[in-house]
Amino acid sequence: MIHQGYRKDLLKNIRRIVVKIGSGVLTSCHGGLDLQIFEELAKETALIKGKGYEPIIVSSGAIAAGMERLGLVEKPKSIPQKQAAAAVGQSTLMWSYERSFARHGQKVAQVLLTHDDLSDRTRFLNARNTILTLVNHGIIPIINENDSVAVEEIKFGDNDNLSALITNLVQADLLIILTNTDGLYDKDPCIESDSQRISIVPEVNDEIEKAAGDTISAICVGGMITKVQAAKKAAIFGLSTVVANGKVGGMINRIINGEDVGTLFLPKEDRMASRKHWIAFAVRPKGEIIVDKGAQRAIVDKGKSLLPSGILDVRGRFAIGDSVGLMNPDGCEFAKGLVNYDSSEIIKIKGLKTIEIEDILGYRYYDEIIHRDDLVVL
Repeated sequence: MIHQGYRKDLLKNIRRIVVKIGSGVLTSCHGGLDLQIFEELAKETALIKGKGYEPIIVSSGAIAAGMERLGLVEKPKSIPQKQAAAAVGQSTLMWSYERSFARHGQKVAQVLLTHDDLSDRTRFLNARNTILTLVNHGIIPIINENDSVAVEEIKFGDNDNLSALITNLVQADLLIILTNTDGLYDKDPCIESDSQRISIVPEVNDEIEKAAGDTISAICVGGMITKVQAAKKAAIFGLSTVVANGKVGGMINRIINGEDVGTLFLPKEDRMASRKHWIAFAVRPKGEIIVDKGAQRAIVDKGKSLLPSGILDVRGRFAIGDSVGLMNPDGCEFAKGLVNYDSSEIIKIKGLKTIEIEDILGYRYYDEIIHRDDLVVL
């Protein structure tokens, strides 16, 4: 039973907060940037920073700002058009933040990322060091996907997903997603007059994802479903997420104070380690390994490594250290991991015992194809 004051108890020890601000919050009803909203967000963020919190902003809005300057009514559909709009709008977006935060004596820094920056472990750690150095110097990082250079293969897809990955990157304590609705509802509030806001979500399941639906506006990407998926990723990392209305003044402070606003998604108790969370969500698989039922049971039920004896087939071309998806004979992906051998080597030794690896290849790097420390059950 969740008692009154539960939110306040849950959030009382947080310090580092990732605040994702959607395009629907930052834009006016006419489509351009709403400068009054920037002023309110800067005022509130500077206020919580003065109380000892460490806010890190993940901001949308570059494409929306570019649309206004280019005179576009509808969001561009092609990658080059999005890149052009982002390139034009990014400076406008950051200037809006710079000007608003400067009024409160606060400095900000722009950090642009692509998926490759987080999928490569070295670049992931470099990005972490850069952002945390900014935080240590009292500067608020403002992170956005680098839309002006991103292409489909390296796009995060939406800044909700990016914000969930950032929580791991910066070792955050809380994720706040500010949107232009009051949270998650049991039914679409735009259609059903009797819809009810869901105050607390203990776990993101199929029913919750169905309630989120999949709506995409002229400005926003992904709708509520991507926010729920981001909360799910953050929960696995052991973080609470609050999805709330960023158009309402004082919302960040109200969330931190434990008020019943928005929708609170609870964290999982068995928090996934940072590196395994990175493997599960930040790294895109380069191929697939199909394993037999025995290998699947050993990995899922017993936490074992993947040995060559359990491998049935290999799909795709990948190198040592790449991420692959593990599939059972029915074609269902059940795990992800980083391989110790490349695809051509695994093809030669699949189905064999570990002691036979050297006989076939002439060398043996490891006994395991994927060590259990590099395996994540999905």
